[in-house]
Amino acid sequence: MTTTGPVTGPATAPVARTPTTAERVFGLDDEGWARHANPWSVYTRIPIPALFAGAVWSRARIGRWSLLPVGAVCAWALVNPRAFPPPRSLDSWASKAVLGEPYWTNRKAVPVPPRHRVAPNVLLGLNTAGALVLARGLVARDGWMTLCGLAVHMAGKNWFLDRMAILHDDVVPPGTDERRPAA
Repeated sequence: MTTTGPVTGPATAPVARTPTTAERVFGLDDEGWARHANPWSVYTRIPIPALFAGAVWSRARIGRWSLLPVGAVCAWALVNPRAFPPPRSLDSWASKAVLGEPYWTNRKAVPVPPRHRVAPNVLLGLNTAGALVLARGLVARDGWMTLCGLAVHMAGKNWFLDRMAILHDDVVPPGTDERRPAA
């Protein structure tokens, strides 16, 4: 299955590509990416790791009932990318961060500028390391480990988003169709 999603090379026509597993799970076809580029989608997605950690942590007080908030957070994580309409403008940092991600995931077919080849990998490593410490803290019910892991994870993720916004600005020429929202 291929799509001509928002991925294009610098000043080139759209590139056919195969959707990633994450794109299929979250329903991120062309319309899905347009909806996910809504800043409300981005800014309501950022606190999901903290909400998830709080929901898991609540098992110490409410036992199995903690599955309800855990399920609610997981459901929101699945629904969020398509919960909002396409934005009126794609000029916000949040929209650019979302629209930069397909360029990064398609970097083997359409290379990204050299300055974007190392930092995103380092930030994904930071994000992953934080998630592992967070998971260990939640399993061990260690508050400091949980908070440190959450802080590192969220710092890595938000910094990665910032790099994706910069990548988007570097590969999308000003005034192209991609700077306008989907109809």
